[in-house]
Amino acid sequence: MTELTRRPATQGKSHYSNGLVLAVAPMIDWTDRHCRYFHRQISRNALLYTEMVVADAIIHGPRERLLSFDCDEHPVALQLGGSDPVKLAEALRIAGPYGYDEINLNVGCPSDRVQSGTFGACLMLTPEVVADCVKAMKAVSKVPVTVKCRIGVDEQEPVEALPELLARVLDVGADAVWIHARKAWLKGLSPKENREIPPLDYGIVYRMKERWPEVFIGINGGIQTLDEAAAHLEHVDGVMLGRAAYQNAGILADLDHRFYGAPAAEPDWDGLRDRMMAYAARHIESGGRLQHVARHMVGLFAGLPGARRYRQILSSDAAKAGAGPEVIAAAFAAVDFSGAKEALSA
Repeated sequence: MTELTRRPATQGKSHYSNGLVLAVAPMIDWTDRHCRYFHRQISRNALLYTEMVVADAIIHGPRERLLSFDCDEHPVALQLGGSDPVKLAEALRIAGPYGYDEINLNVGCPSDRVQSGTFGACLMLTPEVVADCVKAMKAVSKVPVTVKCRIGVDEQEPVEALPELLARVLDVGADAVWIHARKAWLKGLSPKENREIPPLDYGIVYRMKERWPEVFIGINGGIQTLDEAAAHLEHVDGVMLGRAAYQNAGILADLDHRFYGAPAAEPDWDGLRDRMMAYAARHIESGGRLQHVARHMVGLFAGLPGARRYRQILSSDAAKAGAGPEVIAAAFAAVDFSGAKEALSA
């Protein structure tokens, strides 16, 4: 396991105080600590999220493995799953010393595992429980407590369910709300289908911002490019990129310049290669495998000449026993970087 360090999170509103946030969404099995470290090397400003961590797992499980992260990941938010206010507050107390910049409550995941625990998207059906959870979390948190939700579930009418949920959580002090602009169908659709089949309704998210203009409201769901992100920011305060950022992480390369005022510059691919090689070496020295790191890098150069060979090297060679950081160097060497900035930001 990679040697990890901590630093205190910024107290108070932190990243929300500036009124604009670009984020990479929490994604189970994807946004682990290695993924987040990789994304942070491409964008210094994007808000990064952990995978959802269940409160019971923090209370009873391997806390260090679940909660530790590299200090370079800041700003980074911990997403919690649960429906018991007491357990969520206890999990937050345990997580506090690790130094996360935000605690987010999952009210949107539609997986079977989450449904069996009556949390995630199921909580859309009980907004009063969500409010109790947020209130309990706020009482012990020194950093923003936020909610990520859907616009509704199953037969709910979003025009009724979504504003009721927002009203309740904002009344108890939620610092921000991220809204995945799709319903979740808990009956009949798989988690993958729930990311694709229910139609997107960005308009209802815009209307929530109009109704609560003083509240930070961010949007998530189906957003593929930075151009689309910019269009959404005409209506809401933040944009959360999901699969687009994971499957083609190169789109993050222009994020800092476009949204945070960083100087325009060609991406330093050699520097990225060297930093990821050094990180992978530390992880391997601590008992990990190269594949743990490399699997998150496979989609980096989608669309560039040599990208197919790059993917082949990382997918096959990194999985071999004894594979070392030199595999990353070999993968990067296969890519033709001429015109890379234009191709990746298209």
